Amino acid sequence: MATFIRINPADNVAVAIEPLHKCDIVQVDGENIVLAADIPAGHKFALKNFAPGEHIIKYGYPIGHAREAIAQGAWVNEKNIKTNLDGVLKYTYQPQQVTLDIPKSNRTFRGYRRANGSAGTRNEIWIVPTVGCVNGAVGRLAEMLRTETHCEGVDAIVAFPHNYGCSQLGGDHENTRKILRDMVLHPNAGGVLVVGLGCENNQLSAFREMLGEIDPARIKFMETQKVKGDELEEGMKLLREIYEVVRKDKRTEVPVSELRVGLKCGGSDGFSGITANPLLGVFSDWLTAQGGTTVLTEVPEMFGAETILMNRCQDEATFDKTVHLINDFKEYFIKNEQPIYENPSPGNKAGGISTLEEKSLGCTQKCGKAIVRDVLMYGDRIETRGLNLLSAPGNDLVAATALASAGCQLVLFTTGRGTPFGTYVPTMKISTNSTLAANKPNWIDFNAGVIVENRTIDETCIDFTDYVIRVASGEKVNNEKSGFHEIAIFKTGVTL
Repeated sequence: MATFIRINPADNVAVAIEPLHKCDIVQVDGENIVLAADIPAGHKFALKNFAPGEHIIKYGYPIGHAREAIAQGAWVNEKNIKTNLDGVLKYTYQPQQVTLDIPKSNRTFRGYRRANGSAGTRNEIWIVPTVGCVNGAVGRLAEMLRTETHCEGVDAIVAFPHNYGCSQLGGDHENTRKILRDMVLHPNAGGVLVVGLGCENNQLSAFREMLGEIDPARIKFMETQKVKGDELEEGMKLLREIYEVVRKDKRTEVPVSELRVGLKCGGSDGFSGITANPLLGVFSDWLTAQGGTTVLTEVPEMFGAETILMNRCQDEATFDKTVHLINDFKEYFIKNEQPIYENPSPGNKAGGISTLEEKSLGCTQKCGKAIVRDVLMYGDRIETRGLNLLSAPGNDLVAATALASAGCQLVLFTTGRGTPFGTYVPTMKISTNSTLAANKPNWIDFNAGVIVENRTIDETCIDFTDYVIRVASGEKVNNEKSGFHEIAIFKTGVTL
């Protein structure tokens, strides 16, 4: 195994694959470089002498500039590199020609065909509260139905408590309503019981109208203040009716073109842009070439790499939507008097990521090289097949919830540090390094760390694609095995 990697020939830093030590000698382009410090795995070292202000290049792009003189062989990190990013920018559409020579296949997954033509990867019963005041009741109902049925004939029975649905104004109120609507209509739910209180802003009658045409045998409603007597007893009556319908559903062959997959990363490290994120990029290109759909979000983690996405937009209208996506999020930071470019997080820095440009250039690799077909605002649902961009923050649970709400039946989540959480669709964890995979087998579902050890990215993607299709066909990922199913809704304004 190589001890370091120079990702792009234009790079003037390299990344340690395993820990390197002061006075070690590494050879780059025939030149011997003596390391001036210990270099942790995933971190960068200088391939040249840098003057103050000189660009530091990684992935073939500037990731910032030197704060001070940096000697060849020195450790390059957040202490001696500073972002180049500043303020809200104006952009010009410079379309890039994209040719992906990826053959079509006839692959399928075994999913659940719904009456409206959509397909789910799971057949679950969900209990969704319109307001946080009934969280306790929905949790108890899910527990009671699981105990009574042992989930026989269904993939899971889950309640999704949240803190919202009342005392919200304007955009926050609509965000809550949209996310809950998207959940109720999601094809991974064979049946849903919507539970309200009665006095909340998110009135059950108005929410029901928002859903449009529904199957009353699969989607039922209970307003607890109107129930005479025990609401748990009434809720169980409705759930039993839903259960009798849902448990009869069977998997059938569904073309892989109907797979909709969310792309997410969290707890990134110096290997994220070398192993797991490029792996998702290769998979994303393959899936979109089959007529399937992938969705990239985490808008603040596009800053610094946004022009790469903009120039891959299918037309100027999509470009304009992408510009709005980026600048709208920058204005959100400015409005709240927060610096736009304070990312990356402490965990990212510890893993080897020094600036937001570096994080973004690694993050955006998850969507491969395909054309951007559409841009979705928060709470919107997928309308166009192919690669989509989605407005949501970088926060893991908020972004993953938004991806599921857009209609993704799976979320692929790359990580260099690990996390156990899962949103309301299967949330597959792909490790960037083998150490994490070995240390947290109860978190990590697939190890992309082998890409810097003994396998090519194309070889690894064959195994990965097979695994994704098995998961879409019912194989459970670790968050499902652990029973971890959560939602988080984006909040930006006042709470009454």
